Amino acid sequence: MDRLDAMQLFVRVAELGSFAAAAQRIGVARSVVTRQIAGLESHLGIKLMVRSTRRLALTSAGTAYLEKCRVILNLVESAETGVAEERQMPRGNIRLGVPLSFGLKRLAPVLLEFARRYPEVKLDMDFSDQRVNLIKEGIDLSIRVTRRLEPGDVARRIGSSRLMLLAAPDYLARHGTPQHPAELARHLCLGYTNAGNAIVWQFSVNGQFENFPVRSCLDANNGDVLAEAAAQGMGITCHPDFVAESFLASGRLVEILREYPGPELGIYAMLPSNRHVPHRVRVLMDTLAEQLTRRLDGNNSLRSDDNH
Repeated sequence: MDRLDAMQLFVRVAELGSFAAAAQRIGVARSVVTRQIAGLESHLGIKLMVRSTRRLALTSAGTAYLEKCRVILNLVESAETGVAEERQMPRGNIRLGVPLSFGLKRLAPVLLEFARRYPEVKLDMDFSDQRVNLIKEGIDLSIRVTRRLEPGDVARRIGSSRLMLLAAPDYLARHGTPQHPAELARHLCLGYTNAGNAIVWQFSVNGQFENFPVRSCLDANNGDVLAEAAAQGMGITCHPDFVAESFLASGRLVEILREYPGPELGIYAMLPSNRHVPHRVRVLMDTLAEQLTRRLDGNNSLRSDDNH
């Protein structure tokens, strides 16, 4: 096995977390994988992994070596496919991080169509709202819905979403409809947070965004759960339009305080900072941006006809 093959095998073992899983994935005996990793460690003169009967973990040297291997392998792939790649059919693997609610409601149809259109691209989709280290986790592309990016983020804006304040007609009949964001302090609110009862919602008042503290009677880290709680009359909640749309369409929730809009959320394609962007990843980003823009334009057309 040459040096690059050894690097690829090491990366596969590290990402899958076991020799057996790596052996099964590439179709060889587990003993072959064990022997090759041992040979790599012997060549380098360092311990890359700590192995036991129950788990496999990278050493500090192994973690550093993994990151360098990914950079090298990515550059090799870029060099091999760089010539006339724009004329080639996209191929290869894409590890994709997708936020749960947005992924299921808006991205899943686009991603499945992309997989059908480009059968030589293998999508490995991880649906989770948890922010991860793209380099450490070996993620090629992550979709994030957020108000702001962090310093050092490498991202392309591919769409936008708006926040909506929602309540059930039954709740409003029992507790009244707030006419100003400051009145929310007297209402039952449902918070997308893990930080306790005190939450802050932001609204535009006279053209300037202001913070309004509200007290949450129920917290969760999933918007669909909170929207369902609101639909059951448990309180007022604030969510992006992609969470709200099915509840609004069914009439289980209505939008309130529309004259005090919340901040716009950007939808971003996040990229690892240490890698060349492969052709297949660029094609996927272009596809997502095109489809999200088309859907947003359609939604805006529908809203422009809403006179309520």
